[in-house]
Amino acid sequence: MSTDKTTSLREAALAYHREPIPGKLEVRATKPLANGRDLARAYSPGVAEACIEIKNDASTARDYTARGNLVAVVTNGTAVLGLGNIGALASKPVMEGKAVLFKKFADINCFDIELNEADPERLADIVCALEPTFGAINLEDIKAPDCFIVEEICRERMNIPVFHDDQHGTAIVVGAAALNALRVAGKSFDEIKVVSTGGGAAGIACLNMLLKLGVKRENVWLCDLDGLVHEGREASMTEQKAAYAQPGGPRDLGDVIEGADLFLGLSGPNVLKPEMVAKMADRPIIFALANPNPEIDPAAAREVAPDAIIATGRSDFPNQVNNVLCFPFIFRGALDVGATTINDEMKIACVEGIAELARKTTTAETAAAYRGEQLTFGPDYLIPKPFDPRLMGVVATSVARAAIESGVAERPIDDIAAYKAGLDASVFRSSLIMRPVFQAAATAERRIVFAEGEDERVLRAANAMLEETTDKPILIGRPDVIERRAERAGLKIRPRTDFDIVAPDNDPRYRDYWTTYHQIMRRHGVTPDIAKAIMRTNTTAIGAVMVHRGEADSLICGTFGQYLWHLNYVTQVLADETHRPIGALSLMILEDGPLFIADTHVNPQPTPEQIANSCIGAARHVRRFGLEPKVALCSHSQFGDFACDSGQRMRAALDILDSAPRDFAYEGEMHADAALDPDVRGRIFPDARFEGAANVLVFANTDAASSVRNILKMKANGLEVGPILMGLANRAHIVTPSITARGLLNMSAVAGTPVATYG
Repeated sequence: MSTDKTTSLREAALAYHREPIPGKLEVRATKPLANGRDLARAYSPGVAEACIEIKNDASTARDYTARGNLVAVVTNGTAVLGLGNIGALASKPVMEGKAVLFKKFADINCFDIELNEADPERLADIVCALEPTFGAINLEDIKAPDCFIVEEICRERMNIPVFHDDQHGTAIVVGAAALNALRVAGKSFDEIKVVSTGGGAAGIACLNMLLKLGVKRENVWLCDLDGLVHEGREASMTEQKAAYAQPGGPRDLGDVIEGADLFLGLSGPNVLKPEMVAKMADRPIIFALANPNPEIDPAAAREVAPDAIIATGRSDFPNQVNNVLCFPFIFRGALDVGATTINDEMKIACVEGIAELARKTTTAETAAAYRGEQLTFGPDYLIPKPFDPRLMGVVATSVARAAIESGVAERPIDDIAAYKAGLDASVFRSSLIMRPVFQAAATAERRIVFAEGEDERVLRAANAMLEETTDKPILIGRPDVIERRAERAGLKIRPRTDFDIVAPDNDPRYRDYWTTYHQIMRRHGVTPDIAKAIMRTNTTAIGAVMVHRGEADSLICGTFGQYLWHLNYVTQVLADETHRPIGALSLMILEDGPLFIADTHVNPQPTPEQIANSCIGAARHVRRFGLEPKVALCSHSQFGDFACDSGQRMRAALDILDSAPRDFAYEGEMHADAALDPDVRGRIFPDARFEGAANVLVFANTDAASSVRNILKMKANGLEVGPILMGLANRAHIVTPSITARGLLNMSAVAGTPVATYG
């Protein structure tokens, strides 16, 4: 790296840590403290009640304090990665960073604790004394062999999980990578020869893990700066190294590497030479994990072994062995079941969970975070990426289940599937509220046609549909383009094998489609030639014709283009006297719960009848999500205080709603703050028809509705499900260009509800 780049990186890193507030952590209160009543409950005298409960039953500390979700990252700074023995104070930025990772990836609160104590037994005493404060301990960056002593003492004396991540976190991720590498290479643990460099904490832990996975002890050759660890050697020996001593006399790495299937490096740069790689077995597996410079450059290794399977510790090469794949999630699972320790069964479960996830199709969220990388299981993708959102659910659930089955869980979970669903919901914010919709969609097999079948988001949604639902996707697009893009995205699905396809430029149903469209539109100025041209070029019209002909149950379109353009063709083909578009409903998933907005797209200036129909349609849809609708008719006027156009139309809509019995709560006209704040509404209009906050806001024009929708997306971190097109009996939905692949999957579930159930 050039001097200029190094200087620039240094300055950027220092600025990151310094501004706008020094450090990477702060403490935030989780309870209000706004008045004397709050103070009396938070501190004296109310706090005494919680103290008494905990004194009487120590297990209630989890109920009344943050301990159950609080981890300590503890170090003395004697072996900081890449920096060595820099001392406790200088290690604090690293420990703060570790705490941030705990919070980011597993929503675990964390305090970093840096201790000026070099003696391992005294260090262990200090850590053990912290047990009342924390639910678990993460030991970090303590030199070997002191780290073994500290962990052993703490594990013996403490009744909470103690985990030295440098050892076990590295070992778990190496185990997962090795498991998948052997699968790719067609080899098995019990047959391979392993040569390792580095006898420190991480290296020994990795070898121990490989033995647990099936490697034979006699097939492990450990080397360090003094050469092969062999029987009778005295230099630089520890009890941990001695466990791997080979019979015979001194040898070096070049002597023992011949025929090795797996090289495991946790030592230093350029230790493994190309001529050594040439001596290894066919399809060698090389884990060169030294940071920042690996034991061998991957390019140099491939020059002599083109079929080598290589992992490093760096993010700029494939297969980065990164502890963040492990430690947040093993702690998440351990904390949630009240594990008293992290045992071998939990570690193996973590290995298997990580490895299994890499073999699955990559999510759109992961692909977006690593744009341009090929994320398909194989030699260059052995382990998942840290930002794969499924890690939480898969790995933490595997760990929790193993803790329960091995008998170390003090609070076992009865419904492990529900636990996983809850973890997934904490990552995929739409997961929880979409659950009733997916359950309803599972009651029948629906055919969903996607107009923009060549879009990668559509391909990912179709792949997810096949993996997670009973619905069948149909894609409109060019088969060769779809196949090429699916392969590029790392998706296993292929056209006409896994899903049906309509090729506008060459489809045997072309004549049927254009004649159908002409029959519908011939008295609206559409000639046969125009009908033919539209059925060759307009995928939205093609999809609508398919639904009209009964070849698909629902259409999803709109991933590009203008909403009303799509609506025009959908209405032409699918609207009739019974079913017409009445409004677009957007579900916004916010930090404090869901909020539905209507009409965001269909009627720019709706009539009272259209507003009333939007209210009725919205109420019906809200119930699909397992919620009871509370509909607020929003305008510039508030309960008749202003004779504006929007107020007059809302009052007329209210009269229409009042003209017949309704099975949902509604009120208006009112401002949005009165709709959402019952105290404000109570002061203005004490006799409102519903209590609490409204969960549906129906506006008097699309400008207002769409603006609120977009503000919630951009400024309130709102996640949109929709827009849901109301009034067409679930036969078509028009999304917007900003939709994600998961958004399309959610819309496929909405579309996948049978019409009879939908109503």
